[in-house]
Amino acid sequence: MLRIKTFSTPLKVLQTARELARLDEEVSQFLAQNNATRLVSVSDVATTDSTGATIGVLRVVAYETKD
Repeated sequence: MLRIKTFSTPLKVLQTARELARLDEEVSQFLAQNNATRLVSVSDVATTDSTGATIGVLRVVAYETKD
């Protein structure tokens, strides 16, 4: 069965690499806990504030499970 899950994380100045690593770990744990058999797609998009500064990331993951 094809499933889709959205994750988000705020980004802070000088902490972006750490926050993206945490997001990667969160997604990996989710896929393992939900018995994903195949990763179909991963897409990231930046969120911005009214000045155009990047303030966060949304990650959409499409994956398959056996059920």
